[in-house]
Amino acid sequence: MPEPVIITCAPTGGIHTPTMSPHLPVTPEEIAQASVEAAEAGAAVIHLHARDPQTGRPDPRPELFQQFLPRISAACDAVVNVSTGGGLGMSREERLRAAVATSPEMASLNVGSLNFGIFPMLERYESWKHDWEPEFLEMTRDFVFKNTFADLEYIVKELGGSHGTRFEFECYDLGHLYNLAWLIDQGWIEPPFFVQMVFGVLGGAGADLDNLVHMHTIAEKLFGDDYEWSVLAAGRHQMPFATQAAMLGGNLRVGLEDSLFIGPGELAPSNAAQVAKIRSIVESLGRTVATPAEARRRLALKGADRVAF
Repeated sequence: MPEPVIITCAPTGGIHTPTMSPHLPVTPEEIAQASVEAAEAGAAVIHLHARDPQTGRPDPRPELFQQFLPRISAACDAVVNVSTGGGLGMSREERLRAAVATSPEMASLNVGSLNFGIFPMLERYESWKHDWEPEFLEMTRDFVFKNTFADLEYIVKELGGSHGTRFEFECYDLGHLYNLAWLIDQGWIEPPFFVQMVFGVLGGAGADLDNLVHMHTIAEKLFGDDYEWSVLAAGRHQMPFATQAAMLGGNLRVGLEDSLFIGPGELAPSNAAQVAKIRSIVESLGRTVATPAEARRRLALKGADRVAF
């Protein structure tokens, strides 16, 4: 029988903007509350970004993370995962600031560079709460998210070697699986590997079930018994792909970073609502949901007592 499903929740991210949903957490208080509620609903891992409390723009400052990370860890036992993706357009150093300062159990890592296009969302809104929002979206028409092999080496050695942080390896395309295999071949990271397969982002693998099945097949060949796999899909594909992952024996991610909706045309009222919905689906399939303790065991994490927040 498959092991319990590890549900990751990404409450705010660095892609959607405040105009798009009144439920998107922006302030440290909102991010903390959304995270704790998601954990109570069944999320074992919380994947975190920070935002400027006044404008909602993605913000890399460690002092912002320190305003919500301690609150989360004090209120629940969920694994805290700090993004190294930051916000689109940030430098590598900016993207790493929070993770280096807080030394979390987990950090995300995009395993390669890619065109990362969110500019099509411009067409959906006629007015904006903040001037930065349309400029931010339009910028991605001519933007490459950069994680070269040199970047990947630096990040896994800095966070993995110096801090004992383990990674949510975000693979947006087939080549990213091979990039991860190359990192493993260098001896820079040790199993188990947590592979997050990402679908539906313009510039990466499309949200097509054949792509999910093929990436899973290749991951099995590359990593064998040394990895845990999880799936996230952007927008309307979120719940169907999360369900497919559960059906295939994998893990999954939901949250307002990946989709603002909980059903066709219906904004999700909270991150916890998305977690509760997918948990209900998972349990209806006869699978159970992993606790944070189970996630820590399976992902070989260092423990919440060895972080810097």
